[in-house]
Amino acid sequence: MEMKVVIAPDSFKGSMTAMEAALAIEEGVKRARPGIKTVSMPMADGGEGTMTCLVQTTGGHYEKVSVKGPLGNTVNATFGCLGHSSTCVIEMAEASGIALVDKSNLNPMEASTYGTGQLIKEALDQGYRHFILAIGGSATNDGGTGMLHALGMRLYDSTGSEITPAGKKLVDIKEINVSSFDPRIQESTFLIASDVQNPLIGPTGATHVFGPQKGATPVMVKELEKGMENWADRVYEQTGYHLHDHPGAGAAGGIGGAFLAFFPAKMKRGIDVVIEATQFKDSLESATLVLTGEGQVDYQTASGKTPMGVAQAAKEKGIPTIVFAGSVGVGIESLYEYGIKSVHSIVEGPMTLDEAIGRASELLSMRAEQVMRTFLVSVVDQGEKVY
Repeated sequence: MEMKVVIAPDSFKGSMTAMEAALAIEEGVKRARPGIKTVSMPMADGGEGTMTCLVQTTGGHYEKVSVKGPLGNTVNATFGCLGHSSTCVIEMAEASGIALVDKSNLNPMEASTYGTGQLIKEALDQGYRHFILAIGGSATNDGGTGMLHALGMRLYDSTGSEITPAGKKLVDIKEINVSSFDPRIQESTFLIASDVQNPLIGPTGATHVFGPQKGATPVMVKELEKGMENWADRVYEQTGYHLHDHPGAGAAGGIGGAFLAFFPAKMKRGIDVVIEATQFKDSLESATLVLTGEGQVDYQTASGKTPMGVAQAAKEKGIPTIVFAGSVGVGIESLYEYGIKSVHSIVEGPMTLDEAIGRASELLSMRAEQVMRTFLVSVVDQGEKVY
């Protein structure tokens, strides 16, 4: 019986994309036994690289759009179009990401999600009605109001003056007007890839937890939280949707709540969105082994990172999973209940971080070869039967 190995890693941040990691693992597997059938499916968990993963895995393409960045400057952003469906993928970080702002200029009081709304509008203009949105890595804390404004929603203060959305403006919102909100939104579907369970407000909300990472000082946090409380109240008055304590509403500076309240949207764990969109489970048919991995594997991996999600899908079909990691941290014991059989660091001995990053592809390929050779010890060559 022909042996089939499914290769499904995430990126190794700072050293390899998911595709590069998959190719390195495949090379090692083939060195161990050239005749093994391999199926490479780069994966992601809803964070950075999700769009690239989905486009490459499905044979899709990209569209480039000039939009407003977090602080109003023009940036060249991209959205992806899947190859096997009429679905487009939008990474919020492309238009409203923290990586678009110099660290010294981060300012969640001024930052806006307007550019993310522009990306959605462009995709709607091109005829797309099914959306996957990866909403990690934002520089914003505007409750998604900038995005809503780009799509036609209008916000007014107590004097009836229109508000240009930003974090500092949330406290002034008195009225939400949806009369010009793009009607095509209600004809569409929006699947939000996010593992964040934080509510919109409170000590575990968007502002207190994520604001400081985006440049918010303690004084800013107090002001932004007051604004977010006001925004939550206004949304409740308008829609009856209580974002204040709703899990996931605080994702990406509150844009998660905007999607939940004003869009026909569902929020799912990022890795589950990717597994569904890539039809990953179909690739597991008749597989003998699954190989996955990412840069850091530790106790946090069990919270919905790629290796765990991949292993869970494989376990459903009785297929063992082996994980590769740039570094292995504490708490990996918790991973074994999800179908992961073993975790292997690709670093072979003492070396600097720069050396490990520079040799990442080579090291991963070598480790994959050795793990595969060990696995093959449990395989009877005649008939390729695994026990």
